[in-house]
Amino acid sequence: MYDALIGPFVEFEFMRRALVGAIVLSLGGAPIGVFLMLRRMSLMGDAMAHAILPGAAVGYLMFGLALLPLTVGGILAGFIVALGSGLIARFTALKEDASLAAFYLISLALGVIIVSMRGSNVDLFRVLFGTVLALDDPTLILLGAITTVTLAALALFWRPLVLDCVDPGFLRSVSRSGAPAHFVFLGLVVLNLVAGFHALGTLLAVGLMMLPAIAAKFWARDLTSLVGCAVLIGMVSGYTGLVLSYNMATPSGPSIVLMAGVIYVLSLVFGPRGGLVPTYWPARHREA
Repeated sequence: MYDALIGPFVEFEFMRRALVGAIVLSLGGAPIGVFLMLRRMSLMGDAMAHAILPGAAVGYLMFGLALLPLTVGGILAGFIVALGSGLIARFTALKEDASLAAFYLISLALGVIIVSMRGSNVDLFRVLFGTVLALDDPTLILLGAITTVTLAALALFWRPLVLDCVDPGFLRSVSRSGAPAHFVFLGLVVLNLVAGFHALGTLLAVGLMMLPAIAAKFWARDLTSLVGCAVLIGMVSGYTGLVLSYNMATPSGPSIVLMAGVIYVLSLVFGPRGGLVPTYWPARHREA
């Protein structure tokens, strides 16, 4: 049992780095996922994750797999897509979800072509699925900085973000903080997707953001416990995914997201807040 569950993290430094990376990603990304879910924008995270690919691909084309060009390129591409889809939705008849879907498909195709122009299939695989087992010190510092900025911004804009989820019309009638909070939130989404990109790649960057948040919905009663539960599920997914990857020789990033999916399925079946079993086979009430 020790060799399977604890030994890999004691013996190998890359496993400890991967675990730290997964924990840091959960601390920053899971709360963002909760707000995306409450705003009914869950698929936006997936679209934005693919939207950062062309920027990262251009950075790769010019400087290789260097941390800073990939990060700057991903952030710029994410902001351009977020701003562009918002402007299209505002000034045309196209809705924002359809606009994001178009950007997502174009970005994915363009990014894959750009990476293929210079790199090998191994490089393309690394960009798409990440390298959580190869996180170095600069990358971990970047992930920690993004998480710190995320938590600080959430603490500062917590009230308008919550009101914007519950009743946007009321927020607009009593305060002008709705629009700034919305744009700050979009910026946090892009930053956390770029952080997830370095560990899990563009295809799975949204995995530790949305799956823990959705699973937590079946366990938590209020928003604070929902965020805490999502963060905890993200951390457990990171640990169990790395254990699965080490013992079964499976790809580490997909293993982490798969374990988050397993927790989601278990929550869907047994979760006390709307799960299938508590809903359709409720426990009998005790009678005096």
